[in-house]
Amino acid sequence: MAYRPDPDLHFLSQCSDEDLNDLVYCLTHDKDGSARLTEELTMSDAYKRYSPAHSMYWQEIAAEVQCFGANTFATILRGGKGVLYKEVLCDVCDKMKVNYNKNSNVERIETALLSKILEDALEKMSPDEIRELATSLGLKNTQNITAQLLLGSFTTIFKMGGFKSYQLTLMVVNAIAQVLFKRDLSLAGNATLTRSVSILTGPIGWAITGIWTAVDIAGAAYRVTIPAVIQIAALRQKVLYANTAEQISFE
Repeated sequence: MAYRPDPDLHFLSQCSDEDLNDLVYCLTHDKDGSARLTEELTMSDAYKRYSPAHSMYWQEIAAEVQCFGANTFATILRGGKGVLYKEVLCDVCDKMKVNYNKNSNVERIETALLSKILEDALEKMSPDEIRELATSLGLKNTQNITAQLLLGSFTTIFKMGGFKSYQLTLMVVNAIAQVLFKRDLSLAGNATLTRSVSILTGPIGWAITGIWTAVDIAGAAYRVTIPAVIQIAALRQKVLYANTAEQISFE
C-alpha cells in the first residue's frame, strides 16, 4: 500500500485526529463492528506508531482509500499504489446510479452523490416528515412543501456552500453512519443537526439497505468505498467551510 499524490485527497492533511477518526473506523471495521479482513491500514508502521493521532499518517489513510477503489492485481502491478480518488468516487456514483458529470470537480460529484441519497430518502418520507425536516433546517413556509421542492432547496444549499451546505452534508452522513455502523459521527454535536438526523435516519436507512443488498452481491470493496467516499465528502465540506470562515475573518 503506497500513497499516490492526489490533489483531491491532499486536504486530509488539514484534518484533525478527531476529524479523521470516522474515516479510519469505516476503513478498518465492517458494519457489524468487526475488523475488516481485507484492510492494510492497521498493519502499516505509521498506524502502529501514531494511532489514534490519525493526522500524523493521513497519507496512509488516503492510500487505503485509493487501494480499496482499485483492482487488486492492477494495484500489485503499480507497486502497491491504488487509483486516484476521483476514479473511486465516480465508480461509487456509477454503482449508486447517480446522475453526474465526470468532467466536474470532485466537490460537485460528491454533492450529486449526496443529493441522490437525499432524493431516495425523500421518496420514502411522509408529507409530515418532509415538513418536519424542512422546519428543522430553518426553511420558511413549509406548510405546503413537497419532496420535490425540498430537494430543490437542498440543491440550492449545496450550490451556495458555507455552513448550511456543511450542516446538510453532516446530516446525511451522520444518518448513514447510524444505519451502517450504529454510531454517530465524531463531527456531529449540534442539537438542530441531531433532530434533523433523527428524521432522516429511517428513510435513509431504507434507501441504504437497498443499496447495501446490491453491494453485497457486487463485492466487498464497495462496502468500504461507499461509506469512505461519503465520509470524505463530509470532511471536505468541513475544511471548505473552515477555510471560508477564516478568510472572511481576515477581510
